[in-house]
Amino acid sequence: MAFLKLVFLIFILHSFMPIPISSTPSLNKEVFAQIRPHFLDFAKKPEIMDWMVGIRRKIHENPELGYEEFETSKLIRAELDLMGIPYKYPVAVTGVVGYIGTGKPPFVALRADMDALAMEELVEWEHKSKVPGKMHACGHDAHVAMLLGAAKMLQEHRNDLQGTVVLIFQPAEEGGGGAKKMLDAGAVDNVDAIFALHVSIKFPIGVVASRPGPILAATSFFEAVINGKGGHAALPQHTVDPILAASNVIVSLQHLVSREADPLDSQVVSIGKFQGGGAFNVIPDSVTIGGTFRAFSTETFVQLKQRIEEVITKQAIVQRCNAKVIFHESSSYPVCFNNKELHEHFRKVAVEMLGVHNVVEAVANMGGEDFAFFSEVIPGLFFFLGMKNETQGPLQSGHSPYYTVNEDVFPYGAALHASLATTFLSENPPKHTSPPEGSFHDEL
Repeated sequence: MAFLKLVFLIFILHSFMPIPISSTPSLNKEVFAQIRPHFLDFAKKPEIMDWMVGIRRKIHENPELGYEEFETSKLIRAELDLMGIPYKYPVAVTGVVGYIGTGKPPFVALRADMDALAMEELVEWEHKSKVPGKMHACGHDAHVAMLLGAAKMLQEHRNDLQGTVVLIFQPAEEGGGGAKKMLDAGAVDNVDAIFALHVSIKFPIGVVASRPGPILAATSFFEAVINGKGGHAALPQHTVDPILAASNVIVSLQHLVSREADPLDSQVVSIGKFQGGGAFNVIPDSVTIGGTFRAFSTETFVQLKQRIEEVITKQAIVQRCNAKVIFHESSSYPVCFNNKELHEHFRKVAVEMLGVHNVVEAVANMGGEDFAFFSEVIPGLFFFLGMKNETQGPLQSGHSPYYTVNEDVFPYGAALHASLATTFLSENPPKHTSPPEGSFHDEL
């Protein structure tokens, strides 16, 4: 009987004791399972939508080229300050790296590029570029706005995060290799996974597309100067014609794909530059040609580079000329490769938010993206965010002076960013040892 009384007393005491709130991943997984479906609704609120649109338009009016994004970076930092989000700056000249959460593992990164293009905007609207010869013609201004939108949602739930979300605002994607510089600066040290999106005119608004494996090609550019001996066009026997040599070089370069490449191994060699001569009756001393080459595997890419140099130099010799080939290494990007497990994670999150019919398989294309530098080192996932709306008329492709962004897409990008990050943290236990206590905040 005494034993039963003791058990009853313990039961009574336990019933009235306060129940501690757990901070275990399992609880936070349940918390975010309830929160995530509301991310899109939150991002669609007029005040949030108008705020993201306002940020994008400020950036659009003041475009800055690679490694010149000082005002863009200043705007980003001001918004992060208002949200109370700590960050590192400068990273890779103008880059900003923000942190939300515990400051401890696991770490998951979200990336947005900041730079504009060197071209004149021809779209007449209230927020047209105010900088002659510069334009946001690839949607990077939208990418920044959406990542800040995600940051606002994540910061509201920072106490529920079981890990850290790393916000990467990256300079110089358009040919400057800004991702490589951020990588070298330690922006993704200890990061377990990284996600990035790109707005797309190919898919309707509310539709996203990606694929496992290679999604964008390895890319590079080359230039060749072919030297001969100029003279009067009426006396070609006294000249060594570099134009004829360059013409033969260009034809021979096309054989690299048509006759040397495996038809199932996609490759591209295209010449986009041919400069030489200035008169109808004068054969010049030299000709300059330039182009790009692309491939979906590192091995193929390296072999293609080697063969391009061989063909140019040796074909020039056949025509009694000599040639020097220069490869633009700073503009060379590796294959953009999507991690298989992260792709499954992306599909699950996107289907939950948008529905199964709005998550489609992307077709790999020969475009390049310096996000590839990140995905070479850590698991990465790059996806396209549709913004096409037939009722609003056609949208021009990226790098067009008539390029426009459908701003209705912003809630989808912001919500997906936030959902991908929170889901990853709740489902992945730490893989790295925590940094020494205080070191994380000391660095900020």
